[in-house]
Amino acid sequence: ISICRDLPNVEVITFSVNSISDLEPLSQCQNLSELYLRRNNIRSLEELLHLRALPRLRVLWLAENPCCGQDPQRYRRAVLHALPGLQRLDNQAVTEEELSQALVDGVEITAPPARRDVENGWAEPSESCAAGSTAEPGSQLLSCSLEETNKIQDELGTKAVPRDKYSSFSPGETDCNQKNRNNVLSAILLLMKELDAEGLEIVQQTVARRLQAFQKKELQEE
Repeated sequence: ISICRDLPNVEVITFSVNSISDLEPLSQCQNLSELYLRRNNIRSLEELLHLRALPRLRVLWLAENPCCGQDPQRYRRAVLHALPGLQRLDNQAVTEEELSQALVDGVEITAPPARRDVENGWAEPSESCAAGSTAEPGSQLLSCSLEETNKIQDELGTKAVPRDKYSSFSPGETDCNQKNRNNVLSAILLLMKELDAEGLEIVQQTVARRLQAFQKKELQEE
């Protein structure tokens, strides 16, 4: 499917019942709104990372791929957590309640690790991540990431993150988890500079839904 790199204006793609395993070429299809990939050879949900940069994607059919695993509910939550802009997944409408739950409980899809659990489509923790927790002290990771993040926020004209508030995000977490969270925040802020008005509206709506979901969960726990 490498030809997709040269099709930035395509809106609907049907690749069902093939042997596709790599979705990277689709990352260039900025106008893609519907993508049908049923019954292929997509072995890991990490391939969905290539679809995150598609602001108009609303319909995705991924069923009958190895990455779907044995737990349909867990699979749907992971997909919606990664692609919250979807309106239909596997020919089933995405409800507001389902999306809110996915944003809170969905499995976070990260960069490809060294080992994969091919049988059920879920990845094991990265060895490099585990090694990284001892390679650098947590304080150094936090300090570096805070400086970089505040620099990006200054470019965007947003308020810098106070050090005391930033350090309170992850007490007790491993250095690796701190680094991942900080890197994600920096990446999000960088990508925001590339979005147009429509893309920013999608981000705003997604953030609002996720905040509501977190608040709802906190109230239930109380």
